[in-house]
Amino acid sequence: MSLRITVLGTGYLGVTHAACMAELGYDVLGMDIDADKVASLTDGNVPFYEPDLEPLLRKHVEAGRLRFTTSYEEIAAFGDVHFLCVGTPQKFNEYAADMRYVDGVIDGLAPHLSRPTLVVGKSTVPVGTAARLADRLAELAPAGSGAELAWNPEFLREGFAVEDTLRPDRLVIGVRSSGAEETLREVYAQAVAAGTPFIVTDFATAELVKASANAFLATKISFINAMAELCEASGADVTQLADAIGHDSRIGRKFLNAGLGFGGGCLPKDIRAFMARAGELGVDQALSFLREIDAINLRRRAHVANLARDACGGSFLGKRVAVLGASFKPNSDDVRDSPALAVAGQIQLQGATVTVYDPRSNENARAVFPTLGYADSAQKACADADLVLHLTEWQEFRDIDPTVLADVVAERSIIDARNALDPVAWRAAGWTYRSLGRP
Repeated sequence: MSLRITVLGTGYLGVTHAACMAELGYDVLGMDIDADKVASLTDGNVPFYEPDLEPLLRKHVEAGRLRFTTSYEEIAAFGDVHFLCVGTPQKFNEYAADMRYVDGVIDGLAPHLSRPTLVVGKSTVPVGTAARLADRLAELAPAGSGAELAWNPEFLREGFAVEDTLRPDRLVIGVRSSGAEETLREVYAQAVAAGTPFIVTDFATAELVKASANAFLATKISFINAMAELCEASGADVTQLADAIGHDSRIGRKFLNAGLGFGGGCLPKDIRAFMARAGELGVDQALSFLREIDAINLRRRAHVANLARDACGGSFLGKRVAVLGASFKPNSDDVRDSPALAVAGQIQLQGATVTVYDPRSNENARAVFPTLGYADSAQKACADADLVLHLTEWQEFRDIDPTVLADVVAERSIIDARNALDPVAWRAAGWTYRSLGRP
């Protein structure tokens, strides 16, 4: 008999995982305590933008392979494998992760587990969490030790989440028994058959894989942004520098694009939680370098705001600034800790009239920064602008004809804070083009 899958938590991770498990052929039941969200998902609506996800969800909801509920009892009765996909946000005024949602799901689900089952954590958690939750699960579940825990960290990239779930570049599982391993081999049989590496570890290693991967990526991004600062001071070109060092197979070219820095709901809070956990374990010095990584990243925002003020003659007063991009990255409507919105907010506070356009995230941005202006196209955002800021590298912005945009602005001045536009084309169209880390 085929395994039946449940997914607890219907945020970004949970909805994606549920739809993709249905695509792999499983009957799936998703669960959330928010009845409105469950009703919306049942109607086939995804509450955020992720390419290819909503059609996939609707396909399987309409086919009856994917359903949603608010009931722990129904989840426990239905599922053979329960995936825990709730968030672990940063605690208020602390670096540490807030574990109340993860703990709440275990406390809500476990009392209803009366038969042998596998609960699989996918949330990003501090190392040591899985061992603690395994004990809690066995304590609360009527099935006792038959209710087993495993840890299977997610490695989704926003904008590519469906692809990353269906065709992952690796699968990591932290288990305590061969039975848990075999169950997860069955769940992911198609990916394993296609050659995806299947890495079996203990709990702590599985938890650290996600945290250390994010820390490494953040380090690489902040490294090239630090080099951009040096390039600006010396007259060098950071894009040529990145190309040259990227040819070294030990380094690689990916994540060496200098710009405004990283944001979103994962990378910033995950490296801070990693530092906090290291401190709790008494090895805070091992990750002290991450404080500088975080500082370099945040410094990019102030740097772009300063460049913008200089481009406006030293003051924003009376100046109109167009901002292209609000999401923290392209192909997403996620504005959590968005560098683009942080810059837009800073320059508005310094006196500029700011109008923002993003292909997908205007409404989410408006909810966070209601005092900014918003337009429904790049041309409308740039109307009569004294300065244009390119802050999120959507393909739509890469494809803009600079000669067309030149006809609507007050001044042909642009700062490409993502180093993604063609400086030759923009300068040929009469624009003063500035970027980061380049002459």
